[in-house]
Amino acid sequence: MHVVELEGVGVRVVGKTLLDGVDWQVDYGDHWAVLGPNGAGKTTLLSLAGAVRHPSEGAVKVLGHRLGRVDLRELRRHIGLVASSQRLVDEELMEEEGATALAVVLTGHTGTSVPLWDKYGDGEHDRAYRLLADLGCKDLAERKFRVCSQGERARIRVARALMGDPAVLLLDEPFAGLDLPAREDLITAVEDLATTRPVLTTVTVTHHLEEVPATTTHAMLMRDARVLAAGPVADVLTSGHLSDCFGRPLNVDRIDGRWYARAARP
Repeated sequence: MHVVELEGVGVRVVGKTLLDGVDWQVDYGDHWAVLGPNGAGKTTLLSLAGAVRHPSEGAVKVLGHRLGRVDLRELRRHIGLVASSQRLVDEELMEEEGATALAVVLTGHTGTSVPLWDKYGDGEHDRAYRLLADLGCKDLAERKFRVCSQGERARIRVARALMGDPAVLLLDEPFAGLDLPAREDLITAVEDLATTRPVLTTVTVTHHLEEVPATTTHAMLMRDARVLAAGPVADVLTSGHLSDCFGRPLNVDRIDGRWYARAARP
């Protein structure tokens, strides 16, 4: 059984094609990076993997369950999703109530927008503390969420997504808006997850090659709602493939396990 399986998938909205003829398989323990220009279909792809939407055509299976034949709310309990463009908790209410980072992480246990304190025992509190420590945020547990930096909030959101012990963690542009130190802290945290949670599957969507974690095992390049290339990361993240994907000549280097791209000059 695959974690995610797409076969001949298309998504169309009001006459616009968001995905067209996509085939994709993600196995347990894989760490995927999905790259492509704006409008390529990356976020739409992740919404299918996250059981947020149905395809217009084709078949989508997530954790062995075909979308359209399963309760999506129950399925989403086994999926961790962090999207920079979507507030997964009512952060404004959290800020007004002065919720701590620990409280935000605890809401991941109940899947609620505010803490349900009667649902959290010693075990849940211990798990939330451990997750914050795993994400390099153990000193933030009692800090008010409203005063945390953007980078700290990003790692707190990942800890929250892991609170339900998901089988797959989906990260949709998690580095958006972060400065260089905050970006590197989050990349390090994601790389550490691959070591501390070897059975956890991850899919990271990004525009930027330098944001791809060194622990990435597979990559997909998308352009114009279709898959341009997909497979083992070393086979996909090449100068030729990335030049085709982004529509300009690029030179790609890999240094200490991380990838970098620059425009090729004549």
